[in-house]
Amino acid sequence: MLRAQCVLFDGFDLLDVVAPFEVLHAGGTAGGGAIAVELVSAEGPREVPSGVGPALRATARLDPGAADLVIVPGAAGRVPAPGAEETREDDVPAILGRTLGTELPGLLGEAVNASGVTVATVCGGSLVLALAGLTEGRPATTHHEGLDLLDATGTVVVEARIVDDGDLVTAAGVTSGLDLGLYLLEREVGPRIAHSVERLFAHERRGVVWRAEGPEAVA
Repeated sequence: MLRAQCVLFDGFDLLDVVAPFEVLHAGGTAGGGAIAVELVSAEGPREVPSGVGPALRATARLDPGAADLVIVPGAAGRVPAPGAEETREDDVPAILGRTLGTELPGLLGEAVNASGVTVATVCGGSLVLALAGLTEGRPATTHHEGLDLLDATGTVVVEARIVDDGDLVTAAGVTSGLDLGLYLLEREVGPRIAHSVERLFAHERRGVVWRAEGPEAVA
């Protein structure tokens, strides 16, 4: 059984969590219990407020030792104007930055370094890892408005819908959580299960999954 943990933190984006959660849950049902997926936080069981108001309940503490797959969402909040000098508390970068003052970076570091664990992110979730220094030198993507910040952390920016770097799989904008969930189903459980869920959700994955394979394109 594939054990998946979807991470919640104060200010998380609802769709970043719900989209892959529902896809993986449906995959577990279609696969006869092939996947178990739960909501977790760095602090353990608690009500976690999202960035748009409604809260979700984490039922357990993030435990890299008990997970095969850890999914990290981005944040929902105000997107500052380009070149803005002041950061407000409800700005997405500020919300993501506050995760550095929690136990989350340490637990994600354990997950990144653990054998057999894949860390996946949606939208600004890759920035949570990047700000913690966990993606330096590795290819990754994020929401298009966060690419400059991702680049500034030493991450190798790839402008793709999904970037697969083995045990690190990152997805771009908010709705890419659906594509990420389906891709992970195909990769970890199999294309037949992924196809059945794709049909159930009436959603066709978009874009090419980038991997460091094959020849590079000639400019």
